[in-house]
Amino acid sequence: MTDEVLTQTRGRVGHISLNRPKAIHALTLPMCHAMSAALSGWAGDDAVEAVILDHAEGRGFCAGGDIAFLRNSALNDGGASGRQFFHDEYQLNHQMFTYGKPIVAFMDGITMGGGVGISQPTKYRVATENTRFAMPETGIGLFPDVGGGWYLSRLGQRLGQFLALTGARLDGAECLWAGLATHYLPHDKVEEAKARIAEHPDRIAGILSELSVTPPEARLAVNIDRIARHFASDSYEDILASLESAAAAGDDWAAKERDTLGTKSPQTCKVALRQLKESAQLTDFADNMRMEYRIASRVLTRPDFAEGVRAVIVDKTNDPAWNPTTPEGVGDDLLDAIFAPLPDDEEWKPLG
Repeated sequence: MTDEVLTQTRGRVGHISLNRPKAIHALTLPMCHAMSAALSGWAGDDAVEAVILDHAEGRGFCAGGDIAFLRNSALNDGGASGRQFFHDEYQLNHQMFTYGKPIVAFMDGITMGGGVGISQPTKYRVATENTRFAMPETGIGLFPDVGGGWYLSRLGQRLGQFLALTGARLDGAECLWAGLATHYLPHDKVEEAKARIAEHPDRIAGILSELSVTPPEARLAVNIDRIARHFASDSYEDILASLESAAAAGDDWAAKERDTLGTKSPQTCKVALRQLKESAQLTDFADNMRMEYRIASRVLTRPDFAEGVRAVIVDKTNDPAWNPTTPEGVGDDLLDAIFAPLPDDEEWKPLG
């Protein structure tokens, strides 16, 4: 086990706290293993009726996966250790999705990428005024993985496609409005909620409802009609053309989103659109994770990932040289290769 994940039992609940504050609790492989082991142990323990998932300290719940580790793998071991990370992280995502006891995730602070992957599969997802939710992967040449295809494709009104492509950040009120959170609590009520849940795990829904408050108006709601209209197509070129046309007619919102998309990897924007389209047709979460693992295995070692992380995270120059440079350069042959099945012995499989 690792001290980057703290596990204990409180009353009749298991309690997992992410404890890597300097990295905003970004997930490492040992952290994924520790969480999975704790969940496995509690699954058969009748004394544990529910699980609380939170972070020990600091300003975020979980900022994502260990991007520096993944980039190092892409550059130095042909992606082998990176694929292992994705494989086991996705096993954890699936384990949580299918878990037999209720899990309560407190998304109090930054909840991005891998943090979305460990909060969305839970039965209760608590947002606060501190929540900052996003799937920003297309900005570094990745795609909204960790089950993102499943969750985003089911939001309706093309909101998922908008979030996947732009990496837009939602606050807690917007998460509740969109259905990404089940409850909205003030930050100063979070500890009370945990304590009461530990005493009465049979009353989780009631406790969270009693402590919930009416959130501010969801800012995103004002633009949902625009999102539904401009992001209606599964063709990336169509979306860009729609935004361009509206921007030319004086729509400042469309111009801003067009410019935002101009900073993203054309390859992974097209990957994300196809991912969400295919995921929407799936009925088994395991099939979704198998698809996402195929994508991750290929995208990890393509040029855009290492370059995107360099430009955005390592050098902070924000000048990635994408390859291909344009959406038109990302052909169906490339997408087909990224989505193709892996050899049987390399395919993703759930735990057990």
